[in-house]
Amino acid sequence: MSLTGKVCVITGAARGLGRACAVTFAEAGADLLLVDIARDLAEIPYPLGSYDQLAHTASLCEQAGAATVITAADVRDSRQCLLAVDEALDRFGTIDVLVNNAGIASPSGKIAHEITEQEWSLMLDIDLSGAWRMMKAVAPIMVQRRSGSVINVSSTAGTVGYRHFASYVAAKHGLIGLSKAAALDYAPMRVRVNALCPGSVRDDPLVDGRMLGEIARSLDVPVDEHEQIFVRDQPMNTLIDPSDIANAALWLASDGSRQVTGSVLTVDGGFTAR
Repeated sequence: MSLTGKVCVITGAARGLGRACAVTFAEAGADLLLVDIARDLAEIPYPLGSYDQLAHTASLCEQAGAATVITAADVRDSRQCLLAVDEALDRFGTIDVLVNNAGIASPSGKIAHEITEQEWSLMLDIDLSGAWRMMKAVAPIMVQRRSGSVINVSSTAGTVGYRHFASYVAAKHGLIGLSKAAALDYAPMRVRVNALCPGSVRDDPLVDGRMLGEIARSLDVPVDEHEQIFVRDQPMNTLIDPSDIANAALWLASDGSRQVTGSVLTVDGGFTAR
């Protein structure tokens, strides 16, 4: 699953799954544009990735031999998405792979009618529309080259429902729908679009992961017990490692999946098989 000679753009790259994908892609030979908002938002009740974390991701990729560019960009802003893509083109001349990983899991923890208009709009603007904006910026490049892979990081919440997470579930279901429709739009141009659906991913300190902990907080699950509690729902009796998701993304990015488009790849230890 080599990515030698390929240029990959990864959003939400400061930490978590974004960092795991970035390092794995670098080790596979890719050059990288790493994108993150790199600042907190007042509406989100936990710290987002920082610029220092984004720079650390880049240093790890450079240690693996990748040429790496970092940029702070908010996927809610079409102009910032376009400027980020321009940075990749200025440095590398093209883009082969887009990983739409930027996303939030909170504000959540409410039943559907208690979600405010602002909370609903924020979730969809980042988790769904943000992916569309990045696709809108990158797809013309891929179409012109008649080659490319877009990987939209959805969730098991894109395939099933979760109590008290209506806005998150709606956004992640929408991301799967976007992936399927876009796959049909771009198939004649040999540009592939797939959805990758992680299950409960362990908050690995090596990637500064914290998403599962924030989901637990939204559900009032004790922080010191949340991993054991989430494992109870896993048929394979273990949480997913960030590397499991990164390796699945690597396959979707590589030529080994060249006939795969419009697919929904779950990496969830059998959670959605029940």
